[in-house]
Amino acid sequence: MARLSSCALALAGLSFAASGASPQAQYVGSKVCFGCHADIYRSFLKTGMGRSMRLANDLSPADIPAEASVPLPAEGRTLRVFHDDAGWHQSETEANVFVDEHKLDYAVGSGANGLSFIVRRGNYLFQAPLSFYSKVGKWDLSPGYQYADYGFSRPIAEQCVLCHSGRPQPVANRNGEYLDPPFRELAIGCENCHGPGEFHVALKGKAPGSIVNPAKLPPRLAENICMNCHQGGDARVLQPGKSYLDFRPGQWLIETAAIFKIPPKPGEQKDSDLLEHNSAMRISRCFRESRGKLSCLTCHDPHVQPAPAEASAYFREKCLLCHTDSSCKIPQKVRASQAPPDDCIGCHMPKRNVAVISHSALTNHRIPARPDEPMPDEGPSEEAGLLLVNQVPGRTASVPEITLLRAYSELAAQEPHFEQRYLALLSQLAQTQPKDPFVQAALGHKALAEGKNEEALAHLSKALELGDATVYQDMAKALSNLNRGGEAIDYLKRGLIISPFNAVLLKTLALEYINLKEYAEARQTMERYVELFPEDSFMRKLLARVTN
Repeated sequence: MARLSSCALALAGLSFAASGASPQAQYVGSKVCFGCHADIYRSFLKTGMGRSMRLANDLSPADIPAEASVPLPAEGRTLRVFHDDAGWHQSETEANVFVDEHKLDYAVGSGANGLSFIVRRGNYLFQAPLSFYSKVGKWDLSPGYQYADYGFSRPIAEQCVLCHSGRPQPVANRNGEYLDPPFRELAIGCENCHGPGEFHVALKGKAPGSIVNPAKLPPRLAENICMNCHQGGDARVLQPGKSYLDFRPGQWLIETAAIFKIPPKPGEQKDSDLLEHNSAMRISRCFRESRGKLSCLTCHDPHVQPAPAEASAYFREKCLLCHTDSSCKIPQKVRASQAPPDDCIGCHMPKRNVAVISHSALTNHRIPARPDEPMPDEGPSEEAGLLLVNQVPGRTASVPEITLLRAYSELAAQEPHFEQRYLALLSQLAQTQPKDPFVQAALGHKALAEGKNEEALAHLSKALELGDATVYQDMAKALSNLNRGGEAIDYLKRGLIISPFNAVLLKTLALEYINLKEYAEARQTMERYVELFPEDSFMRKLLARVTN
């Protein structure tokens, strides 16, 4: 890395704001930080974040079972994981029909709840169907696989991998495609929370504001760093022109992405621990009575993670920053007899099983005084029928209409009234933002569903710049409906260039060739399809018929 002198920086016209979130600075990697911050670096490597990803081959078979099988009775197939001299592998098998085997490239997770795995197919990354769960000490279906049969074809999305790795290199507008190497830094590192270190290193740490120190930021701004990965919602939508890589510590997260939650219905008690840490803390009595002084950093030092045997005493000290020993109404003798003794978090921040992730548990950050304590009514401000979780304190909640449209499109399947809001807003944006490619893609999809194929083509042709495979799929369907199969094939091929592992596009291409009686091309396409997705019994049988 070329070192920049203070003079060079001055000539470049660069100045450091208090947040240090300079858009010009480049990332240098955590190992560079080690030179001056060795003790902090070593401590951080022992935390869950510091161990969030590793090469699968670095995982010893002495640490987890080296072989396991998980049957899929409904499909008549079996998933298997095993370890040999070449490393870790997973396979999917149907007896006497096919074996689809892949080497595991990356292990994701610290192991506290478990480990998931990534397979690499060319420049594309996909989730492996089996994960190891530490709580029960066994292999089972990976998160999400209990709802759908993904095989080895579930892409690793940019927004997911950013929170489990240090410096991923996703290719823009390519779902699951990454540069080579896919990661500049595997595990979460220093710059995930402190921002790019180029200027700080070049100036040898002597320029105030050349790096972000979350402890010196206003609490709500510092929490946006945590929220980026520890705050979910019912919909998370990028702001216009943004990518998830654009967020940098010291910035408000809302500038990059908006996080929405569906407001609870009257009397409904929504209480989840899955990535709801920040919003749960903000509605806690502790937060409200601290008048905003309580923050993530009050209780958590990201560089330090106490051992399980020490956690109770460690966090009790944090509680005693605001409370006293007499605050607890349970007699001291009773508390002392429990294991562990005086366990504040055991009572008020209990771990609960996570329904959507098998065999896993997360901590309740609502800090209830009693297990049956009702949810408070207070929460984030409402924005057009949704709760905007990451609003900037003191500002009027407002997001671009195109961001709301994207949110409604994600939520339409959950509740009918969001589909109504989506259609109403789409109709409005068709007049006010007709050049927006997402609006055109949505209008095209709507017209296609209504059987208006020519109208759909007019809209979809203006949405191709999105680089979204769904647009090419819709274009092909509209053309096929108009008996323009040759043109449909051209768009399917173009879609497969940007999404080569897209099962829907590839299957549609094979069927379109059959419709046009181009059987040689159909057979070649089906062979490629079955090679990539051997679990699809329909296409296997169809290929057998064509072959025979």
